[in-house]
Amino acid sequence: MSEPIRNKKLDLTTAPTPQNTPANNAPISSHAQQPGVASIKEEDLDRAAAASIFAQNPKLVSMIQGKLGTLVGRSSGYIESLPAPVRRRVAGLKGVQKEHAKLEGEFQEEVLQLEKKYFTKYTPLYEKRAKIVNGAAEPTEDEVKAGEQDDEEDEDGKAGTAGDESMDQGLAGSPEFWLSAMKNQISLAELIIDRDEPALKFLTDIRMEYLERPGFRLIFEFAENEFFSNKLITKTYFYQEESGYGGEFIYDHAEGDKIDWKPSKDLTVRVESKKQRNKNTKQTRVVKKTVPTESFFNFFDPPKAPEADDDDATSDIEERLELDYQLGEDIKEKLIPRAIDWFTGEALQFEEVDDDPGEGDFEDEDDEDDDEEGSEERDDEEESDEEDDNSKPKQEAAECKQS
Repeated sequence: MSEPIRNKKLDLTTAPTPQNTPANNAPISSHAQQPGVASIKEEDLDRAAAASIFAQNPKLVSMIQGKLGTLVGRSSGYIESLPAPVRRRVAGLKGVQKEHAKLEGEFQEEVLQLEKKYFTKYTPLYEKRAKIVNGAAEPTEDEVKAGEQDDEEDEDGKAGTAGDESMDQGLAGSPEFWLSAMKNQISLAELIIDRDEPALKFLTDIRMEYLERPGFRLIFEFAENEFFSNKLITKTYFYQEESGYGGEFIYDHAEGDKIDWKPSKDLTVRVESKKQRNKNTKQTRVVKKTVPTESFFNFFDPPKAPEADDDDATSDIEERLELDYQLGEDIKEKLIPRAIDWFTGEALQFEEVDDDPGEGDFEDEDDEDDDEEGSEERDDEEESDEEDDNSKPKQEAAECKQS
């Protein structure tokens, strides 16, 4: 019976031949790396493959999101595995946290009451502002001096150019005050299109009021105009009765007034004309169709949460609801309290603007142009090198002939 090989040394007495002699003296060790593309990592390939699968199967993505959503807030089992005395202390800490949550709710309620208290003090100032804007009153000398003093400080003592007072004798108030202020407010300016401006010029006041329940109402007052018969158009924002995790109020929904548009003056729709030809008689006719269009006045028709279980529709509606609520907050917290600063544009210097949105999604075009130009230059150099190489034999041949 043959003996198993155990740590036997290689017999080196055999004469070397091309068959038993390696071409390279350095043996391939067990630590040698297999040849491959160094720039492509395995995890990158897995990530790209997964992205491709998800892109082709949106229902699979929705199903996975639904499954993951059911895991949110569920216990991992760690707390249940703790000893009984520790679990008792954890329950006690939760009780302490509930007392803290009650205080947070009381804090938010007192903040709301404080806002309402000072709102009653702001209201006479808003009423005076409305009278001055609409030409029903003139500012006092003290108010004018206080405003001019601010202007001098902003201009570092430089005197401004005064207008011709003789031309302003018949001009009352501040024309297009609210339209100008809204167009300077970034979030609102994005809603206003050219077709809206003639109607918004009749806007005489924007104000707000608190509700008895958590929430607030925005009030837009218009002078008589050719577009609609409403003197007041309101939009009301409602909060949920129960407060949120930190005691803050949670937005629930919004309701807007119906606008009574005059005939052919509805700015939220446009009329499309389409020609149709009868196949038999060859006669043509023009069919007009009314379709929705962009307008600031869509603001008074807020989006509503979808009833069907459509994840894509729900995501879109949630974004629109969030945007709608933010617009209401901007009007309440920014535009109404500091309307004159938005009218003059001074408020813009305190507004945070995202100068470089989506930086990761964009590349500098200059760099690409430089790369293209660089590649073209390299191509030109390669072509010139080839031409030089091709010309060398000719030159050598010519020298040989001369010799």
